[in-house]
Amino acid sequence: MKVTEKKHIAVIGSTGSIGTQTLETISAYPDLFHAQVITARRNADLLIEQALIHKPAMVVIADESLYSKVCEALTPQGIEVAAGAEAIAEAAAREDVDTVVTATVGYSGLAPTMAAIRAGKRIALANKETLVVAGELIESLKLGSSSTIVPVDSEHSAIYQCLVGEDPSSVRRLIITASGGPFRTMPAEKLHDVTPVDALHHPNWSMGAKITIDSATMMNKAFEIIEARWLFGIDGSRIEAVVHPQSIIHSMVEFTDGAVKAQLGLPDMRLPIRYALADANRLPYSGDRLSIADYANLTFEKPDAERFPCITFAHLALERGGNTACVINAANEIAVEAFLQQRIRFTDIPHLISRTLERADFVASPQYADYVQSNSQARALAAEIASSLENKIIHVADLCHQTV
Repeated sequence: MKVTEKKHIAVIGSTGSIGTQTLETISAYPDLFHAQVITARRNADLLIEQALIHKPAMVVIADESLYSKVCEALTPQGIEVAAGAEAIAEAAAREDVDTVVTATVGYSGLAPTMAAIRAGKRIALANKETLVVAGELIESLKLGSSSTIVPVDSEHSAIYQCLVGEDPSSVRRLIITASGGPFRTMPAEKLHDVTPVDALHHPNWSMGAKITIDSATMMNKAFEIIEARWLFGIDGSRIEAVVHPQSIIHSMVEFTDGAVKAQLGLPDMRLPIRYALADANRLPYSGDRLSIADYANLTFEKPDAERFPCITFAHLALERGGNTACVINAANEIAVEAFLQQRIRFTDIPHLISRTLERADFVASPQYADYVQSNSQARALAAEIASSLENKIIHVADLCHQTV
């Protein structure tokens, strides 16, 4: 099957890592794709630059204080400009959009994805948190819609590709691979002192800051296990992670007859982006390709949950259900931000999340309003806990200074 009609794409989060690579892919296939809508949170300069290149019908900046700047630059070019989170959700449902790429990071991806589902759009989902936070709600929305979701995450794209042509009842396990991040071999006692600069040096992938820290803590694998449960309808007990430092095998599926299928490729997000944009078709590509001879040794190991406890939040969230994953996600966003600002330590991240879970209200059967409330409450609790941890760090530093 070939892509026969030009697709008009809404890139929600066009200035981030996935968003910029999506626009690169669109530019590489101008006869197949057009960036109809692009949005950004607050990177107005890059958003304007992208709009001048891609000539979308509409641009949205989430930060309303930047509306005038974007408007002044793009309105003379005949490009419609809007601002605010609600405008982003409305843009995802436009009639002149075929496919919505949700490339934002964090909770902000939920509302536009819901709007796209209600409008029956095809969604290329790169935002883990949408299904992590509200997987059950997303599934219920899909039941009454013609919308389809194709994963963009390399791991979920790999599973998606392995399942093509297979009977879902023949699936025994989903095996999600993890690089292990930059601290895979670091002695546990040294993790306490790693810095944001250390954590942002991922060994294989080039990603945004937030997801790179999630990789370092292995929280990204917890999120991917939760996401896989909703994407593929597989019980969480049949989804596991394995550390694969080379990042060549992107994930695997084990079947009931004992066979295991794997999808291999270089660690390049443009491959799953191409596959998702092209309706799961293979587009010609002239760039770097995988040479198996260059990877004579592909190794695997179990994740060390004692050193990287964030990975254990996956099955906790799936077993407990309700708004648990929403709380975990909100607390993690605050924890990562605090770590990047050097207000808490790397090893404080899982403790902050656990303490937030202990204090947050549990909602067994949440609706959208409950998710909004849970996210707000968890973020406030996590910020309070982060401040207390920050004060401890400052206090210890003061004591050390006085001793010197």
